[in-house]
Amino acid sequence: MRVVIPGGTGHVGQSLRRHFESQGHTVEVLSRSGPGDWDGRTLGAWVSAIDGADVLINLVGKSVNCRYNEANLAEMLSSRVDSTRVLAEAIRKVERPPSLWINSSTATIYQHRFDAPNDDETGKLGTLNDPMPQKWIRSVEIALEWGRALFEAETPATRKVAIRSAMVMAPIRGSIFDVLVGLTRRGLMGAQAGGQQYISWIHESDFCRAVDWIIDRPEITGTINLSSPNPLPQREFARALREAVGTKVGLPAAAWMLEIGALLMRTESELLLKSRRVVPSRLLASGFKFEHPEWGEAARDLVARLKKL
Repeated sequence: MRVVIPGGTGHVGQSLRRHFESQGHTVEVLSRSGPGDWDGRTLGAWVSAIDGADVLINLVGKSVNCRYNEANLAEMLSSRVDSTRVLAEAIRKVERPPSLWINSSTATIYQHRFDAPNDDETGKLGTLNDPMPQKWIRSVEIALEWGRALFEAETPATRKVAIRSAMVMAPIRGSIFDVLVGLTRRGLMGAQAGGQQYISWIHESDFCRAVDWIIDRPEITGTINLSSPNPLPQREFARALREAVGTKVGLPAAAWMLEIGALLMRTESELLLKSRRVVPSRLLASGFKFEHPEWGEAARDLVARLKKL
């Protein structure tokens, strides 16, 4: 296959590129820092990369690892929506449009809840009336607008899938998993704000395999959750990670302490405090089998691989 990945320079893009190239596929990454004139907003010479591609995987979007001020929220929205809309324009323009367009999305789109998991079909999406901080609601609105930009686009010859992904845990330096391991080694991965909020995650290998699964099954369209079938409370998540790393100490932190820490690190407490209890019902119903369904085993595998870097 020939696979085109806009925004593929991040950790998820790196994982997918290695995965596809290991199978003998050709991968072309579109990025602002790379060759060409890709800016995520306007048509240009980069459109030729879309012509004749088998699969288009859009990963463009400003990182959520930032303060949710008005400027950053605006860029989080525009980077996602503008790139989606201009890719739709490109697909309509080329003679040989890709047969499949996978657009990134996020598990943050679901409600902050503890009582039941959010699956693909009955999961409750966040709304303006949810009892959440306003900034959390804004991130849900961004996710909803992102999805509308994809599914309102007229691309009759191209199948469209939005992947609502949990955190992709990959043994890559600077990735979210690497950051969590670093915090664990410093004794800072105890129960956070009580530790009852759910953590949804997916092992790098299962994420890439799930993308393969979607590519090979033309009946899969629309939105689909990419996450382990076993999300778990943050307290248990942290305990299993400490065991994998070999650290006994995990200092707890109250919510107000996390707010201060997030401010100092120029990030947002939502990433730590929102309960994301997401399960992949459509993926499981289609017959997909996870290689790493349990966090304890997945963490041990990832830590062992990270040590080899």
